[in-house]
Amino acid sequence: MRNLKLEIEYDGTNYCGWQIQKSHKVTCLSGRQTKSQGHRSIQGVIEKNLHKILQEKVRLVVSGRTDAGVHAKAQVANFKTKSSQSLDKLQRALNGLLPDDIVVTRIEEKDLDFHSRFDARSKVYRYTILNSNYPSALSRNTLFFYPYPLDIKIMQKEARALLGRHNFSSFQASKAGARSAVRSIKKIKIARINDLIYIDIEANGFLYNMARNIVGTLIEVGRGKLPLGSLKRIVAQRNRKFAGPTAPARGLSLVQVKY
Repeated sequence: MRNLKLEIEYDGTNYCGWQIQKSHKVTCLSGRQTKSQGHRSIQGVIEKNLHKILQEKVRLVVSGRTDAGVHAKAQVANFKTKSSQSLDKLQRALNGLLPDDIVVTRIEEKDLDFHSRFDARSKVYRYTILNSNYPSALSRNTLFFYPYPLDIKIMQKEARALLGRHNFSSFQASKAGARSAVRSIKKIKIARINDLIYIDIEANGFLYNMARNIVGTLIEVGRGKLPLGSLKRIVAQRNRKFAGPTAPARGLSLVQVKY
């Protein structure tokens, strides 16, 4: 038995997230419009093609599920197999079958007890905002177009209130069922390069919609709709209704999983 670790890059625009859906029909919210993609998921597509190659049932264990419309630069998943096929051959075969919006960038063999989710120390998500007076035709599915002025310095200052270990109930989806809303944010970096604003968040784990709700709140701060000190107060209130709106999924990407 072998335990293989995959690093995966994907454009989540046309998928209902990473996880295989049990329902017959799922509504995908990618931010700009609603699409019905049935139960098509990143996990389902990869597992289906691994089955074709290996001729055995495969179940992927992922570092963390991404939602509908969210992308990944370096998602991590692992699976166990009886196959002795070389890693290079498996990677070529898999990428030859996968659609153009999913690519396996690396495969390596790990110890049998390696677990993509439980062994992860932290994850880094990046949110990209196009802050200009016109949208992008080429990058429309991978960034959020926001045409209003944003004060980056105020956003950076407010973001410091999120660093450390806190109860992030104010930033999880209102119907989320997490056992605990306590997470530790290790780093938050907000930078502007020309018309692009990057918000990088590293944490030991993320609640459902946590990253997008943080971004939506920071945008409200940068726009001047929330006063200084808002982030600290919102964290303390532990209530979703006090935070800003959920930023669209298309601007979010999982860029790194650290082990």
